[in-house]
Amino acid sequence: MIDDDPFDHLRRPTVTRPLLGLTILAVEDSLYACDALRLMCLHSGARLRRADCLKSARRHLQVYRPSVIIVDLGLPDGCGAELIEEVRPVLPRVGVILACSGDPFAEDIALAAGADGFLAKPISNLAAFQQAILQHMPEHERPGGLRSVPLEKIKPDPVAYREDMAYIAQLLGGPMDARTIAYVAAFLHGVSVTAEDRALESAACDLAQAQSSGAPILGPVSRLAGLVQARVQDAIAL
Repeated sequence: MIDDDPFDHLRRPTVTRPLLGLTILAVEDSLYACDALRLMCLHSGARLRRADCLKSARRHLQVYRPSVIIVDLGLPDGCGAELIEEVRPVLPRVGVILACSGDPFAEDIALAAGADGFLAKPISNLAAFQQAILQHMPEHERPGGLRSVPLEKIKPDPVAYREDMAYIAQLLGGPMDARTIAYVAAFLHGVSVTAEDRALESAACDLAQAQSSGAPILGPVSRLAGLVQARVQDAIAL
């Protein structure tokens, strides 16, 4: 089923709101990263819906067809490339399929899966966000005339960052198998890049490197857990 707002035909894009009339499905497990997307959609005229995992995204797509889908590649129940491969051939086709990741090397994976484009985290520049979508849309669906280039940098809600930290603290307090460790490292790397939290980014990279090289991970996990707990308690201000 296509997303069926009866007023969509009245919502034409403008130079100030170039994504007006579009519905964007963000498949993103980070509340902080999703809040950045929410603010960009708000400034651009688009409506945002969120799925936090592959299962939730598939449930959304059974009900409606968004105009644009933005898929994070690192999700708790699998790789976002799986969803891109599933969505790409389905008709009516989603107008624009984008992947996003804090790992710039993930772009090749995204494009091989069939994504139209790739958004590298942090996704904070409004003009780049708008252009990443508009460049893959048909000419007649883009706003006419000269478009002003928004220069503001989007700043998500710090509360969403603490909620992300609380989510990871819960995972760190439970059983830690290899898959969970890899997910925690990837999640924290992505959200720390978005938040420009260099200490957490470095610790997440150290854990990922230790796991991939077969080195002991107790030290990197303990360091990461301490940094996460400090952010849960709001000891670190963004």
